[in-house]
Amino acid sequence: MTLETFKDKTAVITGAASGIGLALAQALARQGAHLMLADLDAENLNTAVHQLRALGARVEAMTVDVSRREEMLRLGDQAFGHFGQVHLLCNNAGVATGGPLHTARTEDWQWVLGVNLWGVIHGIEAFVSRMVAQGVPAHVVNTASMAGLIASGGMGIYNTSKAAVVSLSETLHRDLKGTGVGVSVLCPMGVKTRIIESERSRPEWAAAPGRSEPPPPLVGRWIDPDGVAERVLQAVTGGELYILTHYEGREFWERRAARITQGFPPPPRE
Repeated sequence: MTLETFKDKTAVITGAASGIGLALAQALARQGAHLMLADLDAENLNTAVHQLRALGARVEAMTVDVSRREEMLRLGDQAFGHFGQVHLLCNNAGVATGGPLHTARTEDWQWVLGVNLWGVIHGIEAFVSRMVAQGVPAHVVNTASMAGLIASGGMGIYNTSKAAVVSLSETLHRDLKGTGVGVSVLCPMGVKTRIIESERSRPEWAAAPGRSEPPPPLVGRWIDPDGVAERVLQAVTGGELYILTHYEGREFWERRAARITQGFPPPPRE
């Protein structure tokens, strides 16, 4: 079973107040989906709700810190309680910080992994078992990054979080075969979002006076979130596991694959 249409289906999106999350919400609203939106930025989330309702969409929203399990569980209860079913889960919320790994602090790791990895884990716990139990086609989209496939210097914490999301998504895809719930992992390169301004949402307990560095510049084009959203919806209806957005990333992947291949020993002698 594949989720073939979004009309009158319910989508839950984290990180929905801006960037890729907002673009997904807008694209889904145009296709007649109902929306449950979550974000830590209450002001922009409220603005998004008004904009989407103006498009005629049925929209509910919650201010949520995805790194907190209890808040994600409440989001799940709210979504299923209000809409009855959930057909599309987009674990999209993310943050980034830069700097070499040998200067990283525990608080940096806890903040980035809390949002980027544990946010996805909490989303799975809050939604996926209930999505399976519905017995209807559904889909999970986890936002990773090309950084989860190709590591670059100066982004070690971010790279680690996104590589974990890729592996998690690949495993979830296998675990859910035959259930009617599909899985995709989104691995974009540069997208015109505010993720490079992530420090604006760093919590006080993770404050890094004098150390915080923005992520280094990315290689390749910077594309609009709207194009990413359209690519995601195409991939969902097509049942694609990997959602890649930049053709130029293929060269980097092929280089990595070649290096890995070179690391294998020769075949054993008979």
